[in-house]
Amino acid sequence: MSTEGQHTGRNLGRDLSGAVVLFHQAAAARVGLSAGDLKTLELIAAEGPFSASELARRIGLTAAGATSVIARLAAGGFVVREIDPRDRRRAIVRAADGERPELAEAFARLGQALGGVIAEYDTAEQAAILSYLSRMIDVLREQTLQFGSDAR
Repeated sequence: MSTEGQHTGRNLGRDLSGAVVLFHQAAAARVGLSAGDLKTLELIAAEGPFSASELARRIGLTAAGATSVIARLAAGGFVVREIDPRDRRRAIVRAADGERPELAEAFARLGQALGGVIAEYDTAEQAAILSYLSRMIDVLREQTLQFGSDAR
């Protein structure tokens, strides 16, 4: 079902953000996680391992908040806590091996659908869209790090 034309420029960012969050919430619920926990897991898998304090900074939470997220992810078997081999006094968290099939399927379908949308644009338009989205990701990550710095 197409919703083209229903979104105004004024609300487009909010509409996009809402749709993304709700998609992640629905996907996360399939494996018993919240959307925030799922995105944290994805960050750990892509860029980890992290110490709890570094993870807290990256996700914009206090150390206690990050510790709660880590505990939930560990209880579900999504992450593993280990002794940091470079500093045996501290622990690190890394993603557990293997991806949940329910998540892999959901994100594969999403990727295919989004790939179909981007294919409707010419090469120059695709480059502009990808540039815009990459810059938005950078801005959002910078703003999240600011929350992480403020939480200390």
